[in-house]
Amino acid sequence: MQLYPRVTGLCAALLALGLSNAQAAQQMVVVGYGGAGQKAQDEAIFKPFVAQDGSQLIQSEYNGEMARIQVMADTGNVDWDVVQIEGPDLMRGCDEGIYERLDWQRLGHAAELIPAAAQDCGSAALVWSVAIAYDRSKLAQAPASWADFWDVDKYPGKRGLRKRAVYNLEFALLADGVKVEDVYRVLSTPAGVERAFAKLSELKPHIQWWDAGAQPAQWLAAGDVVMTSTYSGRIAVAAQQGSPLAVVWPGSLYGMDYWAIIKGSRHVDQAKRLIAYANQPDTQVRYVQQIPYGPTNTQAAARLDPALANWVPTSPQNLQGALAMNVEFWVDHGEELEQRFNAWASK
Repeated sequence: MQLYPRVTGLCAALLALGLSNAQAAQQMVVVGYGGAGQKAQDEAIFKPFVAQDGSQLIQSEYNGEMARIQVMADTGNVDWDVVQIEGPDLMRGCDEGIYERLDWQRLGHAAELIPAAAQDCGSAALVWSVAIAYDRSKLAQAPASWADFWDVDKYPGKRGLRKRAVYNLEFALLADGVKVEDVYRVLSTPAGVERAFAKLSELKPHIQWWDAGAQPAQWLAAGDVVMTSTYSGRIAVAAQQGSPLAVVWPGSLYGMDYWAIIKGSRHVDQAKRLIAYANQPDTQVRYVQQIPYGPTNTQAAARLDPALANWVPTSPQNLQGALAMNVEFWVDHGEELEQRFNAWASK
C-alpha cells in the first residue's frame, strides 16, 4: 500500500526549486561568466577567501543576462548575491537601484585602484580586452587589423563575433577606416550608426555568432572559424598550454568588468568582505597568474612577471592602437542600439 502521495513532476520541480532556494539562502551565491575566467577566480579568489573568512559560497554562471537580475531586484526573490557585470550594465543598474551601494571607506584599497575601478555600486574585477584571435598553424599570413577581419577574399572562411551591438559597432567602424581616436565621435552620430551597421551587413553572411566566452577558442581549435573576436585572456590560457592560437592587439577594445551586489541580497556583509579581499594586491597577482587579464590594483600590476605582462591588456605594448570602451556612450545609447542590433541580426 502506498503510504505517501506520489510526487508529481510539477511537485518535484517545486520541491527542487524550494530546496535550491533554501540552499542559496544559506550560502552566498557568486555568479560569473564561467570557463577559464571563473576557474581562475575560484583558485585565486574564492577558495582562499573561504579559507580565510570561514564562510561558504556557491558559484553559478550566466552570459550577462540583465533581465534575470532585474527580476530578482524587482520581486525581492534574490537567489544570487555577487555578480560579475559589464560597465554599462553596472551604471544603468546602479541608477535604477538594483545594486547595493558600496562604502569605499569601509571596503578599503580604493586609493590603490586604477581610475574608474571604484564605483558607487561596483568594484572592478578585472580589465578585459576583446581582440582578434586566429590559429597561427592555419593562416600563412597573420591578420593585422579589423580590415583584415572583414577581408573574406584574402582570408576565406567564417568569422566569430559576439551577438551584441557593443564591441561590434566599434569594430565595424575600425574596419571601415575610422581612426581609433574618432570611433565614438563617429558612432555618436546617426550617420555613424548607419555606417557601422552597413559595414556589419557586408560581413553578415560570414558571421558565426558566439554568446559564451569559451566558444571562440573552441571554434578556432575545431576550425569552425578562421578568426574571431574574443576575450584575450581565454586565448592567453590556451597559448600558455601550447595551443597555436594568437591575439592581434592593435584595434583591441578594453574595459572593465565589475563585482556588484544585487539589491536584496541576504549576504551583503559577506559579499562586501569578498570584494575587499578580491581587491588586495596578493589576490590580484594570483588571479593574473591564473589568467592574464589586467589587474585593477596598481600595486599588483607593478609586481607582475614581464613574461606574464606580455599577455595583459593594460601592458603598454598592448595598449598601442587599442580603444578604451566609452562606458557613458553605452549607458546612454546601449538599449536602443542593442534593440536595433537584435532586429538586424534576426533578419
